Amino acid sequence: MEKKAIRNAYGEALKRLGEINKNVVVLDGDLSGSTMTKIFKSAFPERFFNMGIAEQNIMGAAAGLAIDGKIPFASTFAMFGAGRAFEIIRNSICYPKLNVKVAVTHAGISVGEDGASHQAVEDVSIMRSIPNMTVIVPCDALEAEKAVFAAAEFDGPCYLRMARPATNIITNENTPFKIGKANILKEGKDICIFASGIVVPEALEAAQMAEKDGISVTVVNVHTIKPIDREVVVDMAKKHSKLISVEEHSIIGGLGSAISEVLTDEYPCKLIRLGIKDTFGESGTVDELMNKYGLNAKAIYEALK
Repeated sequence: MEKKAIRNAYGEALKRLGEINKNVVVLDGDLSGSTMTKIFKSAFPERFFNMGIAEQNIMGAAAGLAIDGKIPFASTFAMFGAGRAFEIIRNSICYPKLNVKVAVTHAGISVGEDGASHQAVEDVSIMRSIPNMTVIVPCDALEAEKAVFAAAEFDGPCYLRMARPATNIITNENTPFKIGKANILKEGKDICIFASGIVVPEALEAAQMAEKDGISVTVVNVHTIKPIDREVVVDMAKKHSKLISVEEHSIIGGLGSAISEVLTDEYPCKLIRLGIKDTFGESGTVDELMNKYGLNAKAIYEALK
């Protein structure tokens, strides 16, 4: 199966977007070699702004560019974009509902050896709590490309959450992508897994493992956490005896919480939430960390059993 880093796809998609839309500009916090916005910088140096290690300034400048009719993609690591710049995003971007795309990479524990200080496991919770903010978490490189173009066409603030490592590509060119509409990747009868981001491929693999035990599993890719696809959540709850959510994020405030809120409102039932259980991450390889925090295919399979 082909692997590619979502952040690489992000950089490449920005370049293609820049070729067809002259209003697209990119701001970065001295991390363009890591966020891969360097690809856009090489093609359009006059539309790229290295703001230095000044995340609040990045967001403030992006707000000003949006007022001037530009479509700014403000990029840095998730920890700094969602954390350090929160107040500016809230008051200068979301409150006036400006057309800024906060596009962050290196989200979740898959940052790896950089450790807890750089592992944003709270960012979805923070961003989805802000009025007017749309939150998108692509599951692979192809979906990330589609998300970039969809975000550019969407009028309003967006938070694009992307991971660092190369991961399996499980979608294809014909896989639909619409903001706010989840995709059913595999259909089953017994258990439904709701997943987002780089754990979606792991959920698919776990579902295939479970099939060998006679457990029929549906896998839903919830790439938009806000607005959540309420219709699909309720429909899956009605059709399955067990529901599980999986996310590379804290179980507090992320995908599992968003699904729980829908179920509480519309179809009360139990949801098992897999994710980071109210703790900080540690330093380690991606494989070690995904195993330790129960987010790889094997751990998800054990939960299914």
